[in-house]
Amino acid sequence: MAFSLPAAKAARPGKHPAEVEGWGDRIGLNPAPLVYASRMAAKVDNNAVQDGYQLYHHNLFFTTKGHWTVVQQGMNETNHYARRYHWLGESVTDL
Repeated sequence: MAFSLPAAKAARPGKHPAEVEGWGDRIGLNPAPLVYASRMAAKVDNNAVQDGYQLYHHNLFFTTKGHWTVVQQGMNETNHYARRYHWLGESVTDL
């Protein structure tokens, strides 16, 4: 079974961790690693990459076994192009 949270957008900042924790409680899964992965993926893509694309869309997909994927989208305000960033949890060894 897999879960997808509603996208975190500028209108809903800070709500994603609480939603992950709520689902973790419902399905008996420790939400802390998922919250950490979600935050760190956003931090890296928004700050460390520094490619001029500001994140405005963030999705976290996870399974009852704790496997996860983060899909984010950023917009370059200068050229109005969008870019997607994908994180596959099983491929990430260190955030």
